[in-house]
Amino acid sequence: MSNKYMPINIDMSNRKCLVVGGGNVALRKVESLLKYENCSVTVVAPEVADKLQYYAERHRIKVEKRPYKSPEAIDFGLVIAATDDSAVSQEVYDDCRTHGVLVNVADVPKLCEFTFPAVLQRDCLTVAISTDGKAPFMSSHLKAILDTIFPEHWNKLMGLAAEFRTRVLEALPRDFEARTRCFERFVNADWKTMLHDMSSEEISLELDRMIERPE
Repeated sequence: MSNKYMPINIDMSNRKCLVVGGGNVALRKVESLLKYENCSVTVVAPEVADKLQYYAERHRIKVEKRPYKSPEAIDFGLVIAATDDSAVSQEVYDDCRTHGVLVNVADVPKLCEFTFPAVLQRDCLTVAISTDGKAPFMSSHLKAILDTIFPEHWNKLMGLAAEFRTRVLEALPRDFEARTRCFERFVNADWKTMLHDMSSEEISLELDRMIERPE
């Protein structure tokens, strides 16, 4: 059976995002967007939830208290319609579809060009779970399972992994096989014990010992 949605990673830095709607669904979508670096969010709705106003007052988002004005969605790089007005949702979708803008109409799968998967984040690690929009309750269930597979110490571990990769590339810029051996040492280390028992300085020294040095 073929699927409708292909998982991809989109660079959200400085991306202009529009959320049409001001209720709790819109709030959840806004909070998902705010997790990403320098993401620019504009909310358009006649009335907005208190927390959306809170974000606006702290300059984290822009709020415009008014109805949607077609075809303003075409000026954005990603658009979400989170309103209970089906006519407005359809208008937003049509504007975006006509001009090639990615659009999601909340709770209306046939009007979604992208979906929000269940996401687990540990520093630079992102694990996304999707059921192609067909059984989203299973995504939430599987995310709870992944929480136990990737406990909180993975936040520090992934930061160290990114640091280690930089060190290895600097030390062994042309030796692919040696780099691979270094990465294998990192992966096979007893990180649960090391993170519990070793100081930051000791861990840094251990990272250095994992790197093969050319003769």
